Amino acid sequence: MLSHAGIMRPQRHICVRPSVRSNVAATLAFFTVAIMPSDTSAAAETITFDDLGLSPMVLAAVKAVGYETPSPIQAATIPFILAGRDLVGQAQTGTGKTAAFALPLLSRLDVNSRRTQALILAPTRELAIQVAEALQSYAAQMPGFHVLPIYGGQDYRGQLAALKRGVQVVVGTPGRVMDHMRRGTLKLDDLSHLVLDEADEMLRMGFIDDVEWVMGQMPEKRQIALFSATMPSAIRRIATTYLNNPEQITIKTKTSTAVTIRQRYWMARGLNKLDALTRILEAEPFDGMIIFVRTKLVTTELAEKLQARGYAAAALNGDIAQAQRERTVENLKKGRLDIIIATDVAARGLDVERISHVINYDIPHDTEAYVHRIGRTGRAGRSGEAILFVAPRERRMLQSIERATRQSIEEMGLPTAENINALRVDRFMQKITDTLAGTDLSFFRKMLQEYVSKHDVAEIDVAAALASQLQGDKPLLVKDAPKLMTESRNRDKAGGGKRAPDTSLQRYRLEVGRQHGVSAGNIVGAIANEANINSANIGRISIYPEFSTVDLPADLSSGAYECLKSTRVAGQALNISVHDGGDMPIERERPRKPRTSKAGDKGGRKPVTKARSKSSPREKRGKL
Repeated sequence: MLSHAGIMRPQRHICVRPSVRSNVAATLAFFTVAIMPSDTSAAAETITFDDLGLSPMVLAAVKAVGYETPSPIQAATIPFILAGRDLVGQAQTGTGKTAAFALPLLSRLDVNSRRTQALILAPTRELAIQVAEALQSYAAQMPGFHVLPIYGGQDYRGQLAALKRGVQVVVGTPGRVMDHMRRGTLKLDDLSHLVLDEADEMLRMGFIDDVEWVMGQMPEKRQIALFSATMPSAIRRIATTYLNNPEQITIKTKTSTAVTIRQRYWMARGLNKLDALTRILEAEPFDGMIIFVRTKLVTTELAEKLQARGYAAAALNGDIAQAQRERTVENLKKGRLDIIIATDVAARGLDVERISHVINYDIPHDTEAYVHRIGRTGRAGRSGEAILFVAPRERRMLQSIERATRQSIEEMGLPTAENINALRVDRFMQKITDTLAGTDLSFFRKMLQEYVSKHDVAEIDVAAALASQLQGDKPLLVKDAPKLMTESRNRDKAGGGKRAPDTSLQRYRLEVGRQHGVSAGNIVGAIANEANINSANIGRISIYPEFSTVDLPADLSSGAYECLKSTRVAGQALNISVHDGGDMPIERERPRKPRTSKAGDKGGRKPVTKARSKSSPREKRGKL
């Protein structure tokens, strides 16, 4: 939690100061007429922070943190927010949106009052903390300023104590803000500013109903600024419903991703993804790296496996305690960690300068998530590398990403065993070179000369023995690469079709049904992608109004089972459990339709084994 200690001093309430009113008016006029996508760069270059009408204390803080000229979104929005206008700002992530609303908001606050004057809604606790820290930094010259981040997973006692003392700005996630409002612990009677940060992300995460509930409780006279990277229909509807004649500002870029990022993909055929990742880590020179996966479970599993292979890696996900999360990010910044394995939500707002590589270990669900992911590298003109792992069934998503970013992503080949061995030999010999150049070897020369003379062995043999001793038990060279799996390994010897699953099946219940708009394809995709279960091992799927059933291997691992409990389909958590046959609607089951071709079943797959009726050991924890 941020510190809220501060000295209370008189502070003038600033709306648009008379001394700069003409500057603000001129700037407003300029942007009203001239703010166009092609003109944003020029506009940002011709205007300085001094021209925007910010308060002297905010300007001093801006200069202290090293900001020189406003970004296009900052130059375009600050005058309107200072003037009290409602605003819709659309700009790509990483363009400076936080300062775009934080600087004018601080310039309008009355720090003499401890009542809450501004509320900022953010989709994640990481972003809420980041915004609160930015506000604290920009308010460094404003004694008496207090900001409080509130979010789920944080102890209520600290939040309640800070709210009771009084804070001018609250930054929070929708659910926790709504909870405090219902409790009466967050009073917004004097609220004059509301900011929705990353509104499209709140929509994607299913928080939009909470957001609308909060907006419906706002005082009638308040200013609203809505920021979003994209503008889906639900966000446009909110802007139309709750904002008063808002100023529309769109900052467009030539591409959705930075031109400084080199993008490549690897088509995941046959070779285990972990082995492929290990080869890339060994062959690619990198400084800091983020590896993106889809689930929290995989973050910890992959981090442990990389640690076992000698890499300084750690997981970053929503289940990790906040103090540990902050230590992890700090360790990455300081170079004590080299690799973070993260989910999309956990990495929001993460900006670490030394991140040179982003690896999409699991392909994202949508193109916007891809842009957000690789935006963690290649910032502020720095070069970056983005590598995407693509399964053959994910080719369409790859094409969608290329269309959305308007950039071609080049295919890469994995380093071979020969490549890896050559690199290892080079590194080993470089160690010898460095030791020869920087170490006093006189004692060891004398000792080895005595050894050679005494034992009558060649000097090169002694050197080889010492090299082997230095390497230890770990082989210097890797073995030949395992042969990639070919289609013949998955073919039935008799007819060329896929083998039928050699496993019995168990019927499971999923808490998503027809009323949620789910389809069998949604369920198959989620199970295959999240639990890494081959679609050939997914049996009958039956969809009912309130739930569905699916036949899966009876020996389903505990890791896959726990993963599927939290996996979301059609906006609903699957909450998978062993199905006991109860609560079945009286209607005909809808089996999953087999894929067919002129030659019959496309894969030649045999009928799946009938689901077992008896309970499994997992039934005790999953039975309804």
